[in-house]
Amino acid sequence: MQKTLIGPFAQILPMTGLPLKGALQDEQLTIINDGGILVMAGKIALIGNYAEMKAMADSETLFEVIEGEQVALPSFVDCHTHICFGGNRAKDYAARNAGKTYLEIAAEGGGIWSTVNHTRAASEAALVAGILSRAQRHLEQGVTTIEVKSGYGLSVAEELKMLRAIQKADKESPADLIATCLAAHIVPKDGQTAQGYLKTIVAELFPILQKENLAQRVDAFIEQGAYTPADVQYYFEAAQKLGLDITVHADQFSTGGSQAAIDHSAISADHLEASGPKEIAALAQSDTIAVALPGASMGLGCAYTPARALLDQGGALAIASDWNPGSAPMGNLLMQAAVLGSYEKLSNAEVLAGITFRAAAALNIQAGTLQEECQADIVAFKTDNYQNILYQQGMLIPAQVWKNGKPQIHK
Repeated sequence: MQKTLIGPFAQILPMTGLPLKGALQDEQLTIINDGGILVMAGKIALIGNYAEMKAMADSETLFEVIEGEQVALPSFVDCHTHICFGGNRAKDYAARNAGKTYLEIAAEGGGIWSTVNHTRAASEAALVAGILSRAQRHLEQGVTTIEVKSGYGLSVAEELKMLRAIQKADKESPADLIATCLAAHIVPKDGQTAQGYLKTIVAELFPILQKENLAQRVDAFIEQGAYTPADVQYYFEAAQKLGLDITVHADQFSTGGSQAAIDHSAISADHLEASGPKEIAALAQSDTIAVALPGASMGLGCAYTPARALLDQGGALAIASDWNPGSAPMGNLLMQAAVLGSYEKLSNAEVLAGITFRAAAALNIQAGTLQEECQADIVAFKTDNYQNILYQQGMLIPAQVWKNGKPQIHK
């Protein structure tokens, strides 16, 4: 079996031995100096001192020599995106910056419903092409695992079109694309009630979802103008009976969603910009992972998720891009995470954990660490000190990215 020794790296941060929940200090990070990574069959076979590993290598070992000083980390996990969509909302962005409210923009034909119309008008092939283009850009920025939501279809047929597009893109992209069914994004504007629409989704979409293995996760937007906790109870309970994981768009503008997430044993509660002391305490005491979406805060000009308070009270914090055409069009996970760290006073360890193994936990998958038997998903930066990665706030671009041990990006 082919073996490849990659190195030497000035530093390797395997992101191992760290807790899922609570605050982290940089002193807790394991740093392997002058390190090497041995890859076999797409997985990590050994990680340690490069010189020692090179001396032990047999005649079948191949060598991928790293030129210059580089720092290696587990490649990043973006656990909340909406990169399957049609059209754009540049007009909305300009209107918001000119002082119009979200409701005013929606009343004028903008907002989520605008993207629904564009997405419904797009072919499945066009959606696949859009996903692949955005996933490739993410890959170039060191992100090799990407959650992708539906939610701009808002009918059985159109949600299926989106989910099938995500499935097809996953087969073509080097990155791992993890689909989430967000059929409960907003209430469709074609005469249905919230509960009537969700009953249709459960009766007609869920069986196909399961038959075609289109998603293992469902999501709902619990918010004023979208769905209430009471609206989604039937939807969530039906999903859980099928063994699907639950995640929730929660506490973005008003509270209530995070408690619903906890009540339904959701894997994660995402957004949380409006969460106060009561919500923070409840999340910290639960097994639900808090997901901060700094890109939405930037795009909307609103407060950031109270990440520092969540961590200090013992919560689990992941960080995702929320890449979407409306509130978070930038999609640069590393830059957003670095900025959140500055505003919320997060340690390097907390930020890096939030976009690696803690983000993987929010997807209920094994990823985001470099250790034996794990996928060899690696990102390397041209620097001799890992602190420079966040210090440069996303401007230090990955020099190399490997997915399952195969080089994808080399600069």
